[in-house]
Amino acid sequence: FRMTLHSSLEGLSGLYSVLNSRYGRVLDDDVVEGTNLLKITAVVPQAESLGMGPQLLSQTRGEVTVPEWEKYHQFQLLPQDPFWIPTSLDEREDYGDYTYDANDSANGNNSINRALLYIRQIRARKGLLVDSTKTVVAAEKQRTIKR
Repeated sequence: FRMTLHSSLEGLSGLYSVLNSRYGRVLDDDVVEGTNLLKITAVVPQAESLGMGPQLLSQTRGEVTVPEWEKYHQFQLLPQDPFWIPTSLDEREDYGDYTYDANDSANGNNSINRALLYIRQIRARKGLLVDSTKTVVAAEKQRTIKR
């Protein structure tokens, strides 16, 4: 989504850190005539825009206005395959036997697969099964409640 923000010079570092953490990019920044405010136009992926207002207010100590969502900007495919696993010897040498874990974003891993992360977040929000680790392996061992 495209958004417009107004920020003072003191809030710029917090604003840019929030935009970078949410994979956003700044399109334009202009000085508002007669004030010390900057008008910043930025683009943020829709999946990353949820909960951005409170995070902006807390990280900039109120120096940035809550974003004014202008309109849907454009559709862009993610360059990652959500279910890619290294198979060849060269890929294993470059990337290791890496499988994407749900805790990668908390560990600060730069090679996180954002497409798979978005799929998992949406499935969790809708109440669907997120990982196959919760699947029952041996159904015969399940306990039944008798009344």
